[in-house]
Amino acid sequence: MPRRAFISLCPLLFALSAFAQPKGHLVIIGGGERGDELMKTIVRLAGGERAKMIVFTMATSYPQEVGPELVTEIKQLGVTEVRAMHLKREHADMDSVLQLLQGVTGVYFSGGDQSRVTAALKGSKVEARLHELYHNGAVIGGTSAGAAIMSEVMITGDLRRPVGDSSFNTIEAENVVTTPGLGFMKNAIVDQHFVRRRRMHRLLSVVFEHPQLVGIGIDEGTAIWVKPNQTFEVLGVSAVLVFDATRAQVSRTPGEYALHANDVRVHVLRRGAIYDLRSRKVKRMHAAKE
Repeated sequence: MPRRAFISLCPLLFALSAFAQPKGHLVIIGGGERGDELMKTIVRLAGGERAKMIVFTMATSYPQEVGPELVTEIKQLGVTEVRAMHLKREHADMDSVLQLLQGVTGVYFSGGDQSRVTAALKGSKVEARLHELYHNGAVIGGTSAGAAIMSEVMITGDLRRPVGDSSFNTIEAENVVTTPGLGFMKNAIVDQHFVRRRRMHRLLSVVFEHPQLVGIGIDEGTAIWVKPNQTFEVLGVSAVLVFDATRAQVSRTPGEYALHANDVRVHVLRRGAIYDLRSRKVKRMHAAKE
């Protein structure tokens, strides 16, 4: 199929896939130090010793260092078939690259700059293949920038009107720059390094502009494990915050950027908590004590 024709079909393919129940899992890490639990979860879901994994390093400025380090880390967890790939946009439609994704059961995106990932993959055959893998049962994981790319509305990290010493000290419209992400999560917006870097204002601004989507802020050393039934479980050492404005009244000061909202739900979830993305309800606050 010609590349132009394929790309024109991608929105239709993704729209159709939204109605299909994915069989795969997402493990979305908020950055920082990754405890063994988080990476072991990805490896286990990918098939353990039988896993075939790909590490994508497009987000980082240092792929020659980051790629081998991640490959070594995953091999130490028992996976023998794992390789790193650093793709440019012209690679992402090559049949030879698609062939390398044949039979892959686990994909991991490194940290760095999320816009580099979407610049390389958005609208490509590789992106479509990754969605196919996910819907057929593969696990897709990522940390930091690799977390941001998971949602359909992706926070780039840029602001149109930064103020003072802090980049995130206002709740305003048309300030936080977003762009289409890879869209493994259709009903949420993901933010990372959340508590550590005080990104509440940033995520609230985006949620108020997209109130049909829940905002999920994942702190460092922490992850959400999104299961095929569209619930997620919190893993790791810190917190996940969920902002739900689906029932809220959101407005804007006439002639200004200031956003107002009432009846916004906020959940602070820790290890073992389970949240249902469909019903927008917390299903479990604590895991059973061991």
